[in-house]
Amino acid sequence: MVNNGLKAAPERTEGGNVVRIIGAGHRDDIEYRVLDTFWTAPNLITVARFLLVPLFVWLVWTAQYGWATAVLAFLGSTDWVDGYVARRFNQISTVGRWLDPLADRVSLIVVAATIVLAGLAPAWLVYAIVVPDLVLIINSLVLFRGSPDLPVTTLGKVRTAMLLAGTPLLLFGHVEGVAGARIDLLATVVLAAACALHVIAAVQYFIQARKKAKVLRAGEACPG
Repeated sequence: MVNNGLKAAPERTEGGNVVRIIGAGHRDDIEYRVLDTFWTAPNLITVARFLLVPLFVWLVWTAQYGWATAVLAFLGSTDWVDGYVARRFNQISTVGRWLDPLADRVSLIVVAATIVLAGLAPAWLVYAIVVPDLVLIINSLVLFRGSPDLPVTTLGKVRTAMLLAGTPLLLFGHVEGVAGARIDLLATVVLAAACALHVIAAVQYFIQARKKAKVLRAGEACPG
């Protein structure tokens, strides 16, 4: 599940390896293989994460913001966990390549729509997430009749991480007994930056998809 979690090259200092957060679990002592099965631990974690989204929606609509914050924080952490498990235990799969980013996208859209409809966030949060995603979906269907199977970029991963950090922070500011003014401001800044990165990442994916489609058409036109 190459797209699971966040990944980057390991960093080194004079004291040795810095703990990896992005790309945690990557191993240099094995040859990674891509499994053709759904039944892997990372995929099951992804499904379990997605099934918690309805619980989050119910908690927000019943104004249980403390529990909603906890559930959302857990959702964000498991997005990192499934990527770690996939790399650590060599359980990358073809299903995971599209399942994990799909679950992320749908979850973020539902979460954003929920907190906007509950009056906890401005409407631009939904528009900034939904509109670029719709453009990418339409572009993929036109060019590939499905997923373009593009690797997730570092920018895309940072954007997702910021969205998953900003939304629970925003909810936490509405928990009873919490002085939320400063927390709301911080959450709004983080979410605004994340939405800006989301738009930039969407443009990046759009261009990559067009380039890949052009290469595939050229290959079909010149067989052998």
